[in-house]
Amino acid sequence: MDSLPTRNQLDMARNANDLSGLNSLREAIANGQDKEALQETAQQFESIFVQMMLKSMRKAQDALADENSPFNSQQVKFYRDMHDQQLAVDLTSNGGMGLADIIVKQLGQNNPDYTPASAIRSDGNLASLNLQVKQQVAQAEQAVMAPPETSHSTAFKAPIVANKEAFVEALYPHAKQAAEKIGADPKAIIAQAAVETGWGQYVIHDNQGAPSYNLFGIKANSQWQGKQAVVDTVEFSQGVAARQKASFRAYDSIADSMNDYVDFIKSGARYEQAVQNSHDAKTYYQSLQQAGYATDPAYADKLMSVYQGSTLAGFNP
Repeated sequence: MDSLPTRNQLDMARNANDLSGLNSLREAIANGQDKEALQETAQQFESIFVQMMLKSMRKAQDALADENSPFNSQQVKFYRDMHDQQLAVDLTSNGGMGLADIIVKQLGQNNPDYTPASAIRSDGNLASLNLQVKQQVAQAEQAVMAPPETSHSTAFKAPIVANKEAFVEALYPHAKQAAEKIGADPKAIIAQAAVETGWGQYVIHDNQGAPSYNLFGIKANSQWQGKQAVVDTVEFSQGVAARQKASFRAYDSIADSMNDYVDFIKSGARYEQAVQNSHDAKTYYQSLQQAGYATDPAYADKLMSVYQGSTLAGFNP
Protein backbone atom coordinates (compact mmCIF):
# COMPACT_ATOMS: atom_id res chain seq x y z
CA MET A 1 0.00 0.00 0.00
CA ASP A 2 1.24 3.47 -0.81
CA SER A 3 2.62 5.44 2.06
CA LEU A 4 0.68 8.54 3.11
CA PRO A 5 3.60 10.97 2.51
CA THR A 6 4.07 9.69 -1.05
CA ARG A 7 0.36 9.94 -1.81
CA ASN A 8 0.32 13.51 -0.49
CA GLN A 9 3.24 14.37 -2.75
CA LEU A 10 1.40 13.08 -5.81
CA ASP A 11 -1.78 14.85 -4.78
CA MET A 12 0.17 18.11 -4.50
CA ALA A 13 1.47 17.64 -8.05
CA ARG A 14 -2.11 17.73 -9.36
CA ASN A 15 -2.52 21.37 -8.33
CA ALA A 16 -1.92 23.39 -11.46
CA ASN A 17 -1.10 26.52 -9.44
CA ASP A 18 1.28 24.82 -7.03
CA LEU A 19 4.81 25.69 -8.21
CA SER A 20 6.27 22.92 -6.06
CA GLY A 21 4.41 20.21 -8.00
CA LEU A 22 7.47 19.24 -10.06
CA ASN A 23 9.58 18.98 -6.93
CA SER A 24 6.93 16.73 -5.37
CA LEU A 25 7.23 14.37 -8.32
CA ARG A 26 10.99 14.26 -7.88
CA GLU A 27 10.59 13.35 -4.22
CA ALA A 28 8.11 10.62 -5.12
CA ILE A 29 10.66 9.09 -7.49
CA ALA A 30 13.32 9.30 -4.76
CA ASN A 31 11.00 7.36 -2.42
CA GLY A 32 10.88 4.46 -4.86
CA GLN A 33 7.52 5.29 -6.43
CA ASP A 34 8.84 5.37 -10.00
CA LYS A 35 5.75 3.84 -11.63
CA GLU A 36 3.31 6.15 -9.89
CA ALA A 37 5.53 9.15 -10.58
CA LEU A 38 5.66 8.18 -14.27
CA GLN A 39 1.87 7.92 -14.37
CA GLU A 40 1.54 11.31 -12.69
CA THR A 41 4.08 12.89 -15.03
CA ALA A 42 2.24 11.50 -18.05
CA GLN A 43 -1.03 12.94 -16.73
CA GLN A 44 0.62 16.32 -16.26
CA PHE A 45 1.92 16.20 -19.82
CA GLU A 46 -1.59 15.39 -21.01
CA SER A 47 -2.94 18.27 -18.96
CA ILE A 48 -0.52 20.62 -20.72
CA PHE A 49 -1.88 19.36 -24.03
CA VAL A 50 -5.45 19.98 -22.87
CA GLN A 51 -4.47 23.44 -21.64
CA MET A 52 -3.14 24.29 -25.10
CA MET A 53 -6.45 23.23 -26.64
CA LEU A 54 -8.44 25.30 -24.15
CA LYS A 55 -6.17 28.27 -24.75
CA SER A 56 -6.71 28.02 -28.51
CA MET A 57 -10.47 27.86 -27.96
CA ARG A 58 -10.32 30.92 -25.71
CA LYS A 59 -8.38 32.86 -28.35
CA ALA A 60 -11.03 32.07 -30.94
CA GLN A 61 -13.68 33.28 -28.49
CA ASP A 62 -11.73 36.46 -27.71
CA ALA A 63 -11.60 37.34 -31.39
CA LEU A 64 -15.41 37.62 -31.40
CA ALA A 65 -15.82 39.07 -27.92
CA ASP A 66 -17.13 42.53 -27.17
CA GLU A 67 -14.21 44.72 -26.13
CA ASN A 68 -16.48 46.86 -23.93
CA SER A 69 -17.93 43.92 -22.04
CA PRO A 70 -16.94 43.68 -18.35
CA PHE A 71 -16.44 39.94 -18.87
CA ASN A 72 -13.66 40.70 -21.34
CA SER A 73 -11.36 42.50 -18.94
CA GLN A 74 -7.78 41.46 -18.21
CA GLN A 75 -8.68 40.53 -14.64
CA VAL A 76 -11.41 38.16 -15.77
CA LYS A 77 -9.08 36.59 -18.33
CA PHE A 78 -6.41 36.09 -15.64
CA TYR A 79 -8.70 34.10 -13.35
CA ARG A 80 -10.28 32.34 -16.30
CA ASP A 81 -6.87 31.07 -17.41
CA MET A 82 -6.14 29.82 -13.90
CA HIS A 83 -9.46 27.99 -13.94
CA ASP A 84 -8.66 26.43 -17.32
CA GLN A 85 -5.30 25.21 -16.05
CA GLN A 86 -6.84 23.50 -13.04
CA LEU A 87 -9.68 22.17 -15.19
CA ALA A 88 -7.15 20.55 -17.54
CA VAL A 89 -5.39 18.89 -14.58
CA ASP A 90 -8.65 17.59 -13.13
CA LEU A 91 -9.83 16.25 -16.50
CA THR A 92 -6.63 14.30 -17.12
CA SER A 93 -6.46 12.91 -13.59
CA ASN A 94 -9.85 11.21 -14.08
CA GLY A 95 -9.24 9.19 -17.22
CA GLY A 96 -8.49 12.02 -19.59
CA MET A 97 -8.07 11.43 -23.32
CA GLY A 98 -5.89 8.32 -23.06
CA LEU A 99 -2.71 10.16 -24.00
CA ALA A 100 -1.20 9.58 -20.53
CA ASP A 101 -1.70 5.82 -20.81
CA ILE A 102 0.13 5.75 -24.14
CA ILE A 103 3.05 7.70 -22.66
CA VAL A 104 3.27 5.28 -19.72
CA LYS A 105 3.33 2.30 -22.07
CA GLN A 106 5.92 3.97 -24.27
CA LEU A 107 8.28 4.93 -21.44
CA GLY A 108 7.46 2.33 -18.81
CA GLN A 109 8.06 -0.75 -20.97
CA ASN A 110 6.03 -2.80 -18.50
CA ASN A 111 3.77 -4.45 -21.06
CA PRO A 112 5.36 -7.35 -23.01
CA ASP A 113 2.64 -7.12 -25.68
CA TYR A 114 3.39 -3.48 -26.42
CA THR A 115 6.21 -2.49 -28.79
CA PRO A 116 7.12 1.20 -29.26
CA ALA A 117 6.49 2.56 -32.75
CA SER A 118 10.14 3.60 -32.99
CA ALA A 119 11.16 -0.07 -32.82
CA ILE A 120 8.92 -1.30 -35.63
CA ARG A 121 8.80 1.62 -38.08
CA SER A 122 10.70 1.04 -41.29
CA ASP A 123 9.94 4.41 -42.90
CA GLY A 124 11.60 6.68 -40.37
CA ASN A 125 14.22 7.57 -42.95
CA LEU A 126 12.68 10.42 -44.97
CA ALA A 127 14.92 9.70 -47.94
CA SER A 128 13.69 6.11 -48.01
CA LEU A 129 10.10 7.26 -47.61
CA ASN A 130 10.40 9.76 -50.47
CA LEU A 131 11.99 7.10 -52.67
CA GLN A 132 9.11 4.74 -51.94
CA VAL A 133 6.58 7.43 -52.87
CA LYS A 134 8.44 8.16 -56.11
CA GLN A 135 8.48 4.47 -56.98
CA GLN A 136 4.74 4.22 -56.39
CA VAL A 137 4.09 7.27 -58.59
CA ALA A 138 6.33 5.85 -61.32
CA GLN A 139 4.48 2.53 -61.22
CA ALA A 140 1.13 4.32 -61.49
CA GLU A 141 2.31 6.42 -64.43
CA GLN A 142 3.73 3.36 -66.17
CA ALA A 143 0.41 1.54 -65.75
CA VAL A 144 -1.40 4.48 -67.34
CA MET A 145 1.04 5.41 -70.09
CA ALA A 146 2.15 1.92 -71.20
CA PRO A 147 0.72 0.85 -74.58
CA PRO A 148 -2.20 -1.54 -74.15
CA GLU A 149 -1.80 -5.17 -75.10
CA THR A 150 -2.78 -5.79 -78.69
CA SER A 151 -5.89 -7.86 -79.15
CA HIS A 152 -7.37 -8.58 -82.56
CA SER A 153 -10.86 -8.90 -81.08
CA THR A 154 -11.02 -5.10 -80.80
CA ALA A 155 -9.23 -2.11 -82.26
CA PHE A 156 -5.57 -1.86 -81.36
CA LYS A 157 -2.48 0.20 -82.10
CA ALA A 158 0.37 -1.01 -84.29
CA PRO A 159 3.13 0.41 -86.56
CA ILE A 160 2.53 1.46 -90.15
CA VAL A 161 6.20 2.24 -90.89
CA ALA A 162 9.56 0.82 -89.87
CA ASN A 163 11.16 3.94 -88.37
CA LYS A 164 11.07 7.72 -88.05
CA GLU A 165 12.73 8.37 -91.40
CA ALA A 166 10.22 6.16 -93.21
CA PHE A 167 7.39 7.96 -91.42
CA VAL A 168 8.57 11.38 -92.61
CA GLU A 169 9.10 10.16 -96.18
CA ALA A 170 5.61 8.60 -96.33
CA LEU A 171 3.88 11.70 -94.97
CA TYR A 172 5.78 14.56 -96.58
CA PRO A 173 4.09 14.65 -100.03
CA HIS A 174 0.64 14.67 -98.45
CA ALA A 175 1.70 17.07 -95.69
CA LYS A 176 2.98 19.51 -98.30
CA GLN A 177 -0.40 19.65 -100.03
CA ALA A 178 -2.23 19.99 -96.73
CA ALA A 179 0.13 22.70 -95.50
CA GLU A 180 -0.49 24.83 -98.59
CA LYS A 181 -4.18 25.00 -97.71
CA ILE A 182 -3.55 26.66 -94.35
CA GLY A 183 -0.20 28.33 -95.02
CA ALA A 184 1.84 26.12 -92.70
CA ASP A 185 5.21 24.39 -92.86
CA PRO A 186 4.75 20.75 -93.93
CA LYS A 187 7.21 19.69 -91.23
CA ALA A 188 5.01 21.38 -88.61
CA ILE A 189 2.13 19.13 -89.63
CA ILE A 190 4.36 16.04 -89.70
CA ALA A 191 5.61 16.89 -86.20
CA GLN A 192 2.05 16.87 -84.89
CA ALA A 193 1.37 13.53 -86.55
CA ALA A 194 4.59 12.17 -85.03
CA VAL A 195 3.50 13.15 -81.53
CA GLU A 196 0.01 11.74 -82.01
CA THR A 197 1.19 8.38 -83.36
CA GLY A 198 4.68 7.94 -81.88
CA TRP A 199 6.28 8.38 -85.32
CA GLY A 200 3.79 5.96 -86.83
CA GLN A 201 4.40 3.18 -84.29
CA TYR A 202 1.01 3.48 -82.52
CA VAL A 203 -1.53 3.95 -85.28
CA ILE A 204 -5.05 2.65 -84.66
CA HIS A 205 -5.97 -0.55 -86.53
CA ASP A 206 -9.42 -2.10 -86.68
CA ASN A 207 -10.22 -5.63 -85.47
CA GLN A 208 -9.30 -7.01 -88.92
CA GLY A 209 -5.84 -5.48 -88.74
CA ALA A 210 -6.48 -2.69 -91.26
CA PRO A 211 -4.87 0.67 -90.36
CA SER A 212 -7.16 3.62 -89.69
CA TYR A 213 -4.49 6.12 -90.80
CA ASN A 214 -5.72 8.44 -88.05
CA LEU A 215 -2.54 10.50 -87.78
CA PHE A 216 -3.83 13.38 -85.68
CA GLY A 217 -5.89 11.79 -82.93
CA ILE A 218 -9.17 13.21 -84.23
CA LYS A 219 -12.11 11.63 -82.44
CA ALA A 220 -15.33 10.52 -84.08
CA ASN A 221 -18.05 12.83 -82.79
CA SER A 222 -21.75 12.69 -83.60
CA GLN A 223 -21.20 14.61 -86.85
CA TRP A 224 -18.73 12.09 -88.22
CA GLN A 225 -20.38 9.75 -90.73
CA GLY A 226 -17.34 7.74 -91.77
CA LYS A 227 -15.61 4.69 -90.33
CA GLN A 228 -14.42 4.70 -86.75
CA ALA A 229 -12.52 2.58 -84.26
CA VAL A 230 -12.81 2.37 -80.46
CA VAL A 231 -9.48 2.12 -78.68
CA ASP A 232 -7.81 2.93 -75.36
CA THR A 233 -6.37 6.43 -75.09
CA VAL A 234 -4.75 8.61 -72.44
CA GLU A 235 -6.51 11.83 -71.46
CA PHE A 236 -5.47 14.46 -68.93
CA SER A 237 -7.88 15.86 -66.33
CA GLN A 238 -6.43 18.67 -64.19
CA GLY A 239 -2.94 17.54 -65.13
CA VAL A 240 -3.49 13.88 -64.18
CA ALA A 241 -3.28 11.19 -66.86
CA ALA A 242 -6.03 8.59 -67.05
CA ARG A 243 -6.71 5.79 -69.53
CA GLN A 244 -10.15 5.61 -71.13
CA LYS A 245 -11.85 4.30 -74.26
CA ALA A 246 -12.73 6.65 -77.12
CA SER A 247 -13.95 6.48 -80.71
CA PHE A 248 -11.59 7.77 -83.39
CA ARG A 249 -12.08 8.52 -87.06
CA ALA A 250 -10.78 5.98 -89.58
CA TYR A 251 -9.54 6.70 -93.13
CA ASP A 252 -8.55 4.69 -96.18
CA SER A 253 -5.20 6.41 -96.73
CA ILE A 254 -2.67 8.92 -95.45
CA ALA A 255 -3.98 11.45 -97.96
CA ASP A 256 -7.52 11.13 -96.59
CA SER A 257 -6.21 11.66 -93.07
CA MET A 258 -4.31 14.80 -94.09
CA ASN A 259 -7.28 16.26 -95.96
CA ASP A 260 -9.65 15.65 -93.07
CA TYR A 261 -7.17 17.23 -90.67
CA VAL A 262 -7.10 20.42 -92.73
CA ASP A 263 -10.89 20.48 -93.01
CA PHE A 264 -11.18 19.87 -89.27
CA ILE A 265 -8.88 22.79 -88.44
CA LYS A 266 -10.36 25.21 -91.00
CA SER A 267 -14.01 24.45 -90.21
CA GLY A 268 -13.69 24.68 -86.44
CA ALA A 269 -14.37 28.19 -85.18
CA ARG A 270 -12.22 27.62 -82.11
CA TYR A 271 -9.17 26.98 -84.31
CA GLU A 272 -9.49 30.26 -86.19
CA GLN A 273 -6.61 31.79 -84.23
CA ALA A 274 -4.44 28.78 -85.02
CA VAL A 275 -5.10 29.07 -88.77
CA GLN A 276 -4.22 32.78 -88.65
CA ASN A 277 -0.87 31.92 -87.04
CA SER A 278 -0.13 28.77 -89.05
CA HIS A 279 2.95 30.38 -90.63
CA ASP A 280 4.70 30.30 -87.24
CA ALA A 281 4.94 26.77 -85.84
CA LYS A 282 5.33 27.76 -82.18
CA THR A 283 2.37 30.14 -82.21
CA TYR A 284 0.34 27.63 -84.22
CA TYR A 285 0.95 24.89 -81.65
CA GLN A 286 0.17 27.20 -78.74
CA SER A 287 -3.07 28.29 -80.41
CA LEU A 288 -4.10 24.65 -80.91
CA GLN A 289 -3.48 23.87 -77.26
CA GLN A 290 -5.34 26.98 -76.08
CA ALA A 291 -8.26 26.03 -78.29
CA GLY A 292 -8.44 22.63 -76.62
CA TYR A 293 -7.10 20.39 -79.38
CA ALA A 294 -5.53 18.12 -76.75
CA THR A 295 -5.87 17.71 -72.98
CA ASP A 296 -2.14 17.26 -72.40
CA PRO A 297 -0.91 20.45 -70.63
CA ALA A 298 2.51 20.07 -72.31
CA TYR A 299 1.10 19.41 -75.79
CA ALA A 300 2.51 22.53 -77.49
CA ASP A 301 5.96 22.00 -75.98
CA LYS A 302 6.04 18.38 -77.16
CA LEU A 303 5.09 19.41 -80.70
CA MET A 304 7.75 22.11 -80.78
CA SER A 305 10.38 19.70 -79.47
CA VAL A 306 9.71 17.26 -82.32
CA TYR A 307 9.50 20.06 -84.90
CA GLN A 308 12.96 21.32 -83.90
CA GLY A 309 14.38 17.82 -83.50
CA SER A 310 17.11 16.23 -85.56
CA THR A 311 14.83 13.90 -87.52
CA LEU A 312 12.86 16.66 -89.24
CA ALA A 313 15.81 19.03 -89.37
CA GLY A 314 17.84 16.44 -91.25
CA PHE A 315 15.11 15.60 -93.75
CA ASN A 316 15.55 17.04 -97.25
CA PRO A 317 12.58 16.51 -99.59
